[in-house]
Amino acid sequence: MRLTPEQAAIIRSAAAEVFGSDARVWLFGSRVDDAKRGGDIDLLIETPDRLAPAELVRRRTRYAARLYRSLGEQRIDMVITAQGEPDPRPVVAEAQRHGILMVEA
Repeated sequence: MRLTPEQAAIIRSAAAEVFGSDARVWLFGSRVDDAKRGGDIDLLIETPDRLAPAELVRRRTRYAARLYRSLGEQRIDMVITAQGEPDPRPVVAEAQRHGILMVEA
């Protein structure tokens, strides 16, 4: 995993603050491959409950702001889904299959 322990802790802590302590965060994409260089930070956040669209936007914005303040101006992509609910998006399956679970309920 190509994140420093401090970066990983910031990501975990911000997710717990914004989405709740039961939220799970997966790191996926190029940052899970130690042989690669650079790349954005791709995160899948699984919320404990389904969020209404307006609440989802509010929390996504709050989480992104916390990460940008703490990690600096890095490209961060995030996908948000509810735990235990089917999500047909291929990116969700890819993140769960090949990603690294950073926060576990």
